[in-house]
Amino acid sequence: MFVETLIAVTLIIAGAAAWLWRRGVFRRNYDETGGQSGSRRSSAAGGFPAGLRNGIVALVALSLIAVTFNQVFFYAEPGYIYHVRTITGNERVVDGVGYSMHLFGRVNAWKKAMTVLADDTTADGVNAENENSTAAASLPPLNIMFLDQVDADAMAAVRFRLPTESTTFLTMAHEYRTPENLLRVALIPSFQETLQATASLMSAEDYYSGGRTEFINEFENQMQNGVYIVKRKEVLRDSIKRQTSEADASNPDVQDEFGDQQKTVFVVEKLLNVETGLPLRKEQKFTLYGITVHEARVTNMKPNAKFVGRMEQKQEASAMRAIAREQKVQEEEQRLLAIARGDREVAERQAAMKVEQIEATTKAETRKKETLIEAERRKQEAEIQEQTAKILLSKAKVDAEAVKVAADAESYRKAKILSADNALAQKLDAEIEIQGIWADAFAKRAVPQNVFGAGDGGTPVGSDMEVKNFMQLMTLDAAKRLNYERSLQTSE
Repeated sequence: MFVETLIAVTLIIAGAAAWLWRRGVFRRNYDETGGQSGSRRSSAAGGFPAGLRNGIVALVALSLIAVTFNQVFFYAEPGYIYHVRTITGNERVVDGVGYSMHLFGRVNAWKKAMTVLADDTTADGVNAENENSTAAASLPPLNIMFLDQVDADAMAAVRFRLPTESTTFLTMAHEYRTPENLLRVALIPSFQETLQATASLMSAEDYYSGGRTEFINEFENQMQNGVYIVKRKEVLRDSIKRQTSEADASNPDVQDEFGDQQKTVFVVEKLLNVETGLPLRKEQKFTLYGITVHEARVTNMKPNAKFVGRMEQKQEASAMRAIAREQKVQEEEQRLLAIARGDREVAERQAAMKVEQIEATTKAETRKKETLIEAERRKQEAEIQEQTAKILLSKAKVDAEAVKVAADAESYRKAKILSADNALAQKLDAEIEIQGIWADAFAKRAVPQNVFGAGDGGTPVGSDMEVKNFMQLMTLDAAKRLNYERSLQTSE
């Protein structure tokens, strides 16, 4: 590096000195010192005019400097790393930005990051050092084959990052010589092989059934760490869905099964390292030269037309099944709704009947309590009446006893009176009353105005004598009934 710089500086100084000499700067100083004779000046002044001669010399010197500068220096652009070889046989790596010296040697510009792209828009081949290209290598969509023998056009992109350490970069540059050669013999084949190997791990059904993210992750993993070494097998597995006949669609529980209820599937097994237990991988050769995978993406996947048609039919069948499931769910909801409505009506009726039962029970209980209260009241009243009756009975007994005592006293008194005067007062009172009645009757008797009959007394005619006799008879009869003697007893 030092030798090349010294030679370049020497050439530049020599060119500048020649130009200044031709301009007469050094020559004028030489003449002033007396080192040049007048005859030589006159000869030097002969030929072309001095101004034209000096201009030609200056132009030649500037052209020489310009041509020499481009052969000695170059400008390092950002985003590139340069492999520089000089005329002395030295080589180095330039990673910075700005002017750098190569001293009539050769320079190869390598992009620090190279993109391998496969799509259906810009398939313009390998353009490793073209600034106008969208990628270092633009390829058409890569046709791959999935595990279930379905082919598809894959569109993907991988971005590689080159090493910047001088020794590793020079080793890579010696191996592949140019960026185009690196792309053609290492990066593009690795990209194609890894994409196809990733497709061999998965079926198209799995990819389009939610396995796209897994596919992308496996692709990036294998680009960075190597392709899995796998073994493909055909395996018999029990079918998840039992195959049954449809002779009695109304009663699916008694439908007959047919077939062996197994299906053949293709599986890929990753071979494992016996010692570590980790999957065996085929190493990516470019990683030996410090090249790393910065990112890997799968942007699109276009399967063949037959698979697309089959997927459309499957989607249609899935949609029909989904509709049927929705209808079944709706019917089930309607059934459950009817059951719930019936249960609600039954519950409402039970609640109403329970309310009625509670009301009836409450009323019966109320009536019972009222009856008990009334019976208790009557019982208490009866007890009160009984006690009252007992009191009244005791009182009556007392009163009767009093009346009896009074009656006995009165009887005794009357008996004593009667025994004393033979009941004279009573008899007189009775006699007076009897006589009064008969006197009143005699006074009010009806007397006929004309009486026809004999006067010998055989036929009653209502005379005074007849009335008197009748009254005497009635008086005797009354006295007999009163059982007393009208005659007074004389005391002895």
